[in-house]
This record gives sequence, C-alpha cells and structure tokens, in this order.
Amino acid sequence: MKTVLTFATTLLLATTSVFAQTPVPATPGAGRAGGPGRGGGTPVTALRSPEVNADRTVTLRVRAPQATQVDVVGEITQGAGPRPMTKADDGVWSVTIGPLPPEIWSYNFRLQGVDVTDPSNPSVKPTPPGQAMSSFVEVPGDAPAFYDSRPVPHGDVRMTLYESKPMGVTRWLWVYTPPGYDRSTTTRYPVLYLLHGNGEAQNGWVMNGRANIILDNLIADRTAVPMIVVMPQGHALQGAGVGPLERIPGETSMFSDRFPKDLLEEVIPLVDKRYRTLPNADHRAIAGLSMGGGQALTIGLANTDRFRYVLGFSAAIGGQFVSSEETLKTARASSALINSRLKLLWISIGRQDFLYQANKRFSDELAAAGVRATYRETEGTHVWSIWRKNLNETLPMLFTNRR
Repeated sequence: MKTVLTFATTLLLATTSVFAQTPVPATPGAGRAGGPGRGGGTPVTALRSPEVNADRTVTLRVRAPQATQVDVVGEITQGAGPRPMTKADDGVWSVTIGPLPPEIWSYNFRLQGVDVTDPSNPSVKPTPPGQAMSSFVEVPGDAPAFYDSRPVPHGDVRMTLYESKPMGVTRWLWVYTPPGYDRSTTTRYPVLYLLHGNGEAQNGWVMNGRANIILDNLIADRTAVPMIVVMPQGHALQGAGVGPLERIPGETSMFSDRFPKDLLEEVIPLVDKRYRTLPNADHRAIAGLSMGGGQALTIGLANTDRFRYVLGFSAAIGGQFVSSEETLKTARASSALINSRLKLLWISIGRQDFLYQANKRFSDELAAAGVRATYRETEGTHVWSIWRKNLNETLPMLFTNRR
C-alpha cells in the first residue's frame, strides 16, 4: 500500500515525551524494554504493550515513574469506566483487561487526568485538531476477521492534493485504487465517495476502518466489484503538512456549508479527471458514518442526478446535527423521481447508539414520504466495530443490477 504515514511517526515521538524517562545504565541489547538506556529504545525493544494473551486478555504497560495515577480508558473497558493501573518498582504501570471478544479495541492511558496514546503501540487512531488520539489493539478470533489482511492482491491508497476554491485552502484526498489498476490504461471503474465521522480526517476509513483491506478481501472473493474509493476531509480544514497553518474563517459547526460545494464542485471533477472513472451517476455512490453519514444522506438525496447509491451508517442527522428538513421536503415533493433514480438508499443504526431515535425517525419520515429505503437495525453503540461491519455488508450491493 503506497500510503504515506509520516504523521503517525511524528505523533508517536511526540507522545513518548509525555512520559518521564529516568536514565539508567545501558545493558547489552536492552532498549526501553529493559530500561530506557542512554540512547533510548528502538521500535523492536519498546515496552511490550499491548500484549494479547492466549486467553484473549490484554495486558497494557506504560513507563511513567513520576506519575501518581494512571488509568486505562476507552472502548477496551467495555463501558466499565476507567481501569486503574498498578505501578511497579521500575516505574512501569500495568493492567490486564478481559477476556475480550475478538474485535479491534481503542484505548488511552489517562495519565494525571490527561488522555494519551500508548507510546509502545504503532496502531494509532488519527484525529484532526481538538480531538484526543487513541491507540488500537486487535484481539483475534479463531479465524481471520473480514478486516484482516489476507494473501490476496492488494489495492493502493494514494494521497492526492488539491486546491479547494470553496474552502480557500489546500486539502488532501485519500484514494483507494483496486488491485491491477496500474496494469491497464483503459479499464474504468465506478467510484464510492466514503465520508468519515466527526473528530476524524480523510485517513479515518483506512487507519480506523481498514476499508482498503475489507475491499481487497471482497474483490478477491468476487463478492464486490473492483472500484475506486475516494475519502475526502469532511471538516472545513486545511490539509496537514502542506504549508503554514491557515484557518478557514467563520467555521464553528461540525457541518460546514462549504463541504457539499467542495465535494461536488472540486473533488468529483478532479477525481473524474485524474483517475480512470466511469463518470456518471450509475457508477457513483456516496456513503459515510456519523457526521459523514449525515453528509452522505443529505448530499446524496439532494443530488440523485449525481449518485445512484446513498448510504448512511449511524448518521448524525436531524436535531442538533445536520438539518433533515430540506432533505425531507425534497423527498416529499420528489419521491417518485428519487425512487426511479436510486438503486440503493441505505440507513443503518445500532440499537444502543445515541443516534438511534434520530435514524429511526428519519427512516420513518422517508417511508411516510413514499421514498423506498433499506433500514437496518443491529446491536451496538456508536463505534468502529459497527461501521466496519456496515461497510463489509454494503460494498457487495454497490454497482450491481439489483435494486
């Protein structure tokens, strides 16, 4: 995968400085695993954390000799709240959690009240400014999960810079191209525009959701058609690492009025020009989670001449989130047109999700307006384990002749 991930390395180095590292005499072959050493550790000698045990418990460790309180927080506690860690004489704090069901779990160390990532763990959940980053640990099952990499042909994830006129700044796209894309100069592909949630960035569906691996596996199994997946930045932000920081004036909401224009007027034309797409509505889909789900549903239903597949996973829609009034007004006035154009309108939500009522209400109002939609309820809260499953279930439905 041709993804450039230098920001993650910078993050880990910066996070490590949070933890006090008292110098001790170096011993042969010992880095941070046996003590910091005079020259510090190396990635292969880092403190062993996380450590997934045979019984599916997970042991977490962090060296913080000057700290007086360290807890573990995040999905890994399964709703039980902060888990206190125990400090050893060498300044290493540890705790064992579980056993845990097979899944990818996020966590943070809460050190003196501040949430930080695990400096020994390279698996990091990237976020934009203002959000705490987290670490990931995967507890495997008896067989590989649908989101685990297999020895199959792999697609590439490319980073594409563009100048956004609606935003007035330079921004990034992450673009997945399917296996074999570079071996042809003529084959064209359908495109899925895949939108991230609040507090994430254009890399979220790859780094957190493993969308590229999920699609590699589905394509190899011939259950999904090869496609291009475009992942834009859904917040009104300048791209990271492109130059001096520029802030976009007047942006105070989770949902920016500039984003639909950025997507429709800048991103889609750029992708159709730069990549070998099938540039028509029949071969274009839009989907997203949470904030991105609200964006996908409102943009998609307002532009059925541009998209034939519209999907919202745990969509942040209605109420304090993106307004659904205009969308529903359009649905009531144009239900026959929407039904004739869309091949799939999908709304899914976990029953324990705080957005459950909003999604149920939106689905019911669409039905009352005469708009056909597939509404799917599952067990689960507002977490990545749900959205990975949503993506794995719906990718085979895209760009087929089924309605």
